[in-house]
Order: sequence, then C-alpha cells, then structure tokens
Amino acid sequence: DTEQGLYFAVGYVHAADRLFQMDLISRRMRGTLAAAVGSQTVESDIFNRRMDYTAAAEANWDLLSGTPAGDTIAAHAAGVNAYRETQPLPLEFQLLGYEPTPWTPVDSMLIEKQITWGLTGDFSTLRRAAIADALGEETAQQIAPTRFDHDTPILRAASEGGSAGTDESEGETSQSLTTPHSEGERSDLAGWLTGFESDDGVGSNSWVIGGEHTESGQPLLANDPHLTLLAPPVWYEMHHELPDHSVSGVTFPGQPFVVIGENDAGAWGFTNAGMDVLDVYEYEIDGEEYRYGDEWREFESRTETIEVSGGEDREITMRKTVHGPLIERQGRRVGVAWTGLQASRTAQAVRALNRSDGRDDAVAALARFDQPTQNAVYADREGNTHYHVTGLVPVRETDGEPVAGDRIFDGSAREGEWPGYTPYGEPDFDEGWIPFEEKPHARNPDLLATANQRVIDDSATDYYLSEGYSPPWRGARIYELLDARAGSDRPITHEYSTAVQRDTHDRRAELFVPEILAARSAMGERALGLANELDGWDYAMDRDSRAALVFALFVDHYGQRTFGPVFETAGLDESLFPNDWVLLQMDADDPWFTDPPAGEPRERAQVIAQALADTADEIEREGYETYGDYNRTDIDHPFDLGFLNYPQYPTDGSPATVRNFRVESSVGTSYRLLARFDGDPSASVIPGGNDGDYFSEQYADQLRAWANGEYSPLVATTDGDPSIRFQSEGEDDG
Repeated sequence: DTEQGLYFAVGYVHAADRLFQMDLISRRMRGTLAAAVGSQTVESDIFNRRMDYTAAAEANWDLLSGTPAGDTIAAHAAGVNAYRETQPLPLEFQLLGYEPTPWTPVDSMLIEKQITWGLTGDFSTLRRAAIADALGEETAQQIAPTRFDHDTPILRAASEGGSAGTDESEGETSQSLTTPHSEGERSDLAGWLTGFESDDGVGSNSWVIGGEHTESGQPLLANDPHLTLLAPPVWYEMHHELPDHSVSGVTFPGQPFVVIGENDAGAWGFTNAGMDVLDVYEYEIDGEEYRYGDEWREFESRTETIEVSGGEDREITMRKTVHGPLIERQGRRVGVAWTGLQASRTAQAVRALNRSDGRDDAVAALARFDQPTQNAVYADREGNTHYHVTGLVPVRETDGEPVAGDRIFDGSAREGEWPGYTPYGEPDFDEGWIPFEEKPHARNPDLLATANQRVIDDSATDYYLSEGYSPPWRGARIYELLDARAGSDRPITHEYSTAVQRDTHDRRAELFVPEILAARSAMGERALGLANELDGWDYAMDRDSRAALVFALFVDHYGQRTFGPVFETAGLDESLFPNDWVLLQMDADDPWFTDPPAGEPRERAQVIAQALADTADEIEREGYETYGDYNRTDIDHPFDLGFLNYPQYPTDGSPATVRNFRVESSVGTSYRLLARFDGDPSASVIPGGNDGDYFSEQYADQLRAWANGEYSPLVATTDGDPSIRFQSEGEDDG
C-alpha cells in the first residue's frame, strides 16, 4: 500500500535470494574481501581501499538521505536486515565461515559505485602511454587509436529525428610531463590496473523502432546489456506494484529500483555510452608533498590495515590529491579523477523513471542520471520514442581553455582540471559538465540502434566526449538488419526484432575470411584443411558450425602471432594487445608487417598460415568438433566452489555478434528485453536464475532457455506456473 512497505519487501526478497552476492560486492568495494576469503583478494583490497569507494558512497548517501529516494533506500536496507536477523544465512557464509554485517544505505550506494566503475572505470590513457613509451607515439596511435573510424555511429544524421549535440574534439595528444619514467614503468602500472577494469567484451545492444515501421503502429524497444556472467546473475527480475503505478524488469540486488524494464506508460533500456569520465595525472613529488601549480601540498594520507583471513595482515598507506586517490604500484604513482568518486543523483533518477508517466517524465528523470554515462532508449504507449546520452561528462580545462582527455595530464602544471568536480563530496551539478540538453539525443527517432559504437559523426564537434568507443561490428549489423526491413514493403514485427536480437552473423568473419582464403598458397596441409572449411561459410557463429569454431580460435591465434613477438620484445604485457577491429583492419601492406616497430618484416599471408596451424593444434588437443564444444556457458560462482557453478550448455554467438557471448571471459548478454505495446506481453530472460540458493529450483532455471535463445513473457505471476515460461519465439519469415 505504501512505497516504504514495497521497498522493505524488495529488500527482504533481495536478501532471501542474493544476500551473499550483495555482501560480496559491498566487501569488494570496501576493500575487506580478504578478511572473509583470504589472501587471494589482497591486491583487490589494496586497489579498492586506495580508490576509497566507501568515502564516495558515504557522500552519495549524504546527498540522498532525507529525500524520497533516500527514504526508499533506507526502507530497502531495513528489509535486508529483517531477513538477515531472522532467517538462516545462505550456504556460502557457512562454507567460508563468516557472517555478514548489517546492511546499510551506504552499502546500496557501494552497489551503485561498483556498477559505475564496471562501466566507466577505464585506464585507456595509461595503456596508450605505455605503448607509446615502448613503441613510439605513431605506433600507439595506430594500434590504440583514440577513435575507431567507421560510418555507423548511433546518430547517423541530425535529420533523422536527432540533435547533433556534441562529439569528440581533436584535442592535444602530445605528452607534457615533468616526471621522468623508467623503461617499462607505465607498462607495469597499466597492466596491473587493467586487472581492476571490466572484463573484455562488456557492452550492450539496444534499439527503438517507431510505429511508422511496425506492424501494430506502436513502437518496439529492445535491450540486452552485456556484462560479466555470474552464478547467480548480475540482475534480479522483479515486479513492483503500488496503488499509483507498477513496474517490471530487472533490479541490481542491493538496489531497490527497476533499472531496465517497463511500467504502465512506457519501457526503457540502457547501453554503455563510452564517455571518458576518468583522467590520470602525474606530479612532481618531494617526499610527502606534491606540486600543484605554484604551491607544494601535502598528500591527504592515512594508514589502514587489510585483514587477511588465514594469512598475514597488510598495512597500506592511502594518499589523495586534489584530483582524487593516488594509485601506487611498486614506486609508480598516478592521481585519478573519476566522476564516480563524488555524490550522484542516479537513485533519484531511477526512482523517477520507475514512476514516469510518459516521455516527458522519463526525459526529466534521465537528466539526473549522473553515473554511469549511458545511452538511454525509451518508448511509450502513446507512440513516442526517445534517445539521450546520460551522465556527468567533464569539460576539462587547461589555463581556462577546454582540452581533450586523451592523454596523461601534468597535475603539477594544473592541466586537465575539472571545474565543478568534488571528489568525495557533492559536485556542482550546474557547472563544469556538458549540459544535459547539449548531450547527443534524438526526439521521436523512427529507427535508432546503439551498440557502444561512436555516438555521433564529427560534423557536430562541440565537446570532447571520449577517447575510444567499441568497434562497430554489432552496431553496423543491427542497422543493416533494421534498415533492410524498414526499407522494404514489410513492417518490422516483434518476431523480427526477436530475430535481430538472436542474430549470429559475425562481420569480422565477413571482413577477414576472404583474406584467409587468399593466403592458402602459404599454408601447409593441416592449415589448408581448415581454410577450406571456411570456404562457402555463411559467417554465422552457431553452435553446430565447424567453420565458426575454426574462425573463433583463429582470431585469437592470429592476434598472438601478429602482436606477440613485438610486444614480448618491447616488454609489453599481452593485456595491452589491440582489439579485433585494429587487428583485422590491417592489410598485407600495413607497416606492422612490412616495417614492424621491432623484429624483422613478415609476410601477412605467412602469419595467417601460422595462426591457422596453431588453430589446428588447439582443435586436435582439445578434441573440439563444432563451435558448441568450445562456446559453452562456462558461468562460475564467484569463488568457483565446484558444485555452485552453473551447468555448461553449448550456445551461439561471439564477441562481435548481436547475440553476444565471449566465452574466454564469461561476458555476454546479461538480460534480454523485448518490449512491445500492442496488447501482447513483452518478453525477457536472464542467464541463470533469480534465486542464489543452490538447492532452489530457481537456481539456474532460465540458463538453458537463455542459451537456446528463448524468452518468457514479462508477466507478474504468484503461482509459479511454468507453462507460461521459456517460450521459443517464432522465427520471422524474413
């Protein structure tokens, strides 16, 4: 009957099904994991303590406390504790021998910080600098470009219902540093920090289709965020009902509101916008002081002890500058500024989105969505559609002039300052950030798709947004499929939108398989046999395909053969390897082959032949027959406690397909939503189950359906009737 009563219940249910998962995230962000699980998480604790996410979460709670959103979060925490205090603890606590501490609103804020870090915590600038140190600036710009050149941005033209708003500026790219660096210094630090970023492949897809293109005359909306796949899943499905509104979709355990879903008025989804909201700074340092402009300042310092269960405790010193934390590794130091280190209004925004009554309400809510930066899509029952980039994006300044954030800044010279930024406090929301109305957006687009690619063309270059987006493999394919149907005499149906979300065509293969076939004269017998299996393939990454297996393994071996020797000679870790867009765009005359930065020139055809021979060796060694033997749902419990891991099922898709799955890092589609407004229910599925209790029938009850590309109606039920669940969507006849 009341909002407080509802979210007390949400907290209770979250705890009943996901208390260990919630506690684990809170401990990770606080840097207290080792106290519960031992020495294997000490490095994580060191990094997270120095980032001091806890202080940032406390600042967030200070901002929200006493507001309607804050009261709701407090009620949710009370519900969590009501369960924790009265019911048996989950099995994992017994296995690990510790008990959870009381849940607080600050813990919920830590969940938000963890989500935000996973989507925007990015040390690309430092990685690019490490490559430039070892191989030169020209090579760094080639293999770690600040933008991917392609013709499929999200907003393809301002005339397509969109506002150009903003895009990347050229900015300065030269280094201006006062602190000398020894060989390999940045490489070591960059490699270490990469371990605390999101797994490779994290991204998402979404699209909205206006009623002018649909069979029903009503919009269609699709969203599938690609995140780390865990047991239990990242998301928790819920339906929330109040006298004045209802909402269905997915929540983050530990956060009360529905993040992706639909209410009585409309539906919404999010993909990562790739905005650059983290900068690194180097300083002149003298003992416990650093130079900042014309003055020397003492670091804000304190010493803390990291408790280690079953091991020796570690004492660390945490230091901060005006920009934020000082991250230290074996004598190497950089300051970090990140929007997530300050308070945000995101909880208020999501609460308002849940309660929104149409597009205008939804857009007003999105204006307060401060972190993480996202591509938001929206559609409603009145036929409206909308797209908007959300989140605080800093307008950096050096000597009062705007600059790009695609380099390491000299913090002592006060380069790259963020006006309005207050680490571990409340920012000035009105100054120092790209205004919400000037961020890329589109009102009533008739067809718009996002897949983490570049947001907008360079024709509208008012602000610097990012130093690098995801390759456009998925975005180009989605637009290809939607454009083809929209340009025909047939409407886009719910079934067709489903087929797009399940599409497995790999544009990497379309680009490079002809190059493999052209290199057959350089191949030995075993490599030639595999090359011939690619001849005539339709480039679909399906589980029963032999060619898909060959290509997936080949790409990894080709990357190793192409970059491995040079990187090893230069002392660079393979975590700094370029991505597949860079790798597969290199032609036979590329200087990387004809005049490499280290080593002897090589024929690209010979490198391809060697990589295909390596692929043959791996297939024989592992006993693979088809892609499904390799591409399996290898989704583990966080501590890999054997029986707690999910079953393994063969599935379709690759890192570059719309139906997204990256088996090497267990990243992929963490939720699928297909929203419709034609009277039939929307559809969804998660990769696992809602209940984190291993002995529950709902522990992994959706996993096989997810692996098979099936959905269940997004309908609230109380009787648990399985007959309405996991219905295969019919293939569209186009």
